[in-house]
Amino acid sequence: MCTCIAMRRGNWLFGRNMDIERSFGERVVAVPRDYKIRYKLVKGSEKRFAMIGMATVQNGVPLFAEACNERGLCVASLRFEGNAHYFPMQKDGVYNLAPYEVIPFLLERCETVMQAVCLLRSTRIVALPFSPELPLAPLHFLLADAHGTFVAEPRTDGLHLYENRVGVLTNNPPFPYQMQRLSDYMHLSVRQPHNSFSSELPLRPYALGMGALGLPGDASSCSRFVRAAFLTHNSPKGEGVAHLFHILSSVAVVRGSVLTGAGEEEYTRYSCVVDPKEGAYYYRTYDDLQVRCVRFDQIQSDGTEIEEFPL
Repeated sequence: MCTCIAMRRGNWLFGRNMDIERSFGERVVAVPRDYKIRYKLVKGSEKRFAMIGMATVQNGVPLFAEACNERGLCVASLRFEGNAHYFPMQKDGVYNLAPYEVIPFLLERCETVMQAVCLLRSTRIVALPFSPELPLAPLHFLLADAHGTFVAEPRTDGLHLYENRVGVLTNNPPFPYQMQRLSDYMHLSVRQPHNSFSSELPLRPYALGMGALGLPGDASSCSRFVRAAFLTHNSPKGEGVAHLFHILSSVAVVRGSVLTGAGEEEYTRYSCVVDPKEGAYYYRTYDDLQVRCVRFDQIQSDGTEIEEFPL
């Protein structure tokens, strides 16, 4: 489970909660321009952009959960259990990518979300795990820059690309259903409600916030989608990093509140907010709420070695 938000309320910010039952060796990872990432079936770009995000590094390959490049393009992967489909065989004439390669492949060569979308239209996601010890994860993706947001979902009939005007992505079900379900909550408001129940009854609000009665509060992906969308689109103009962290807190999963089928606790291990204009990647963890930051101006953008920053 995860929640990802692309927020444009005057400031362009990108945030994400990582909800998972165990650590994947995550740390902030910076990939400089001159570092050549090895892909299984395609060649890397000759001209590359530097990127920063949360990842684990295996044999010199960054396995990103989300990242932003120096041009302000952000990409995140989220679990898409039961719906993600990867093709068993590669295809000629397209970019054949393993799921874990999608984020760095797009970020090293694309400046805008529209460039990334065009590249994905010529991409086939194939069922190639990184190694036998790291099996395939079912994923879909949120892509965003200062001007637009898209969702990429690999399904049995190919890679579906959707413009996402809400700017939110969670997990199952597929994105079109999540969008349709928002209509169930179109009556919600940040304002106090008026009595439309009956003109014969003297009903009035007895507390603040009753205009949003019915806003779902559970940890399911559909409920987190609605809650994040409501809070994001009712945010005041000009809010910054701290505000987006508050929204992410409202959809965070508290330890002990959700158990997987295997009986493991799933919770929000970390939250991050990217400020692309400032070139800053902010994060905090479940056990340490102090917000920390890694910036592009801290790293050697023209270097040849990956930099890792333990949490």
